[in-house]
Amino acid sequence: MKPRHRRAALIVGGLAALGLAAYFVLNAFQSNLVFFFTPSQIASGEAPRNRIFRVGGMVKMESVKRDNLTVQFVVTDTAQEVRVSYTGILPDLFREGKGVVVQGKLGTDGVFMATEVLAKHDENYMPPEAQHAVDQAQKASKTLKQP
Repeated sequence: MKPRHRRAALIVGGLAALGLAAYFVLNAFQSNLVFFFTPSQIASGEAPRNRIFRVGGMVKMESVKRDNLTVQFVVTDTAQEVRVSYTGILPDLFREGKGVVVQGKLGTDGVFMATEVLAKHDENYMPPEAQHAVDQAQKASKTLKQP
């Protein structure tokens, strides 16, 4: 094999290896990417059905129902609501009327099956996406109520 052909083969092999590595990195990134949706976005059908994502908002007052380790509650952005089912131990800061972000999948029956529940960590904190969603929902409800 001539040196020129050997060099071309090494370059082609190196580019193929680089392309394969880039494919694996992007594939891993895409499979670990988790999007955030609000209850209003879920109600409008923007959320994926067969993919893990996060839902954020406030835990609706008097919506928490416990059955051993299974907890069902409602997350709201004051405009729409999403029923959530979670099996496991809830964080100590989980309360009705407080901010929460849950991660999981939307079931065929419309119930969000959570695999992880994240509660706010102080009295002033709410995830920026959830705060924005609550603000937008409140603006929308005010415009609807005005004559």
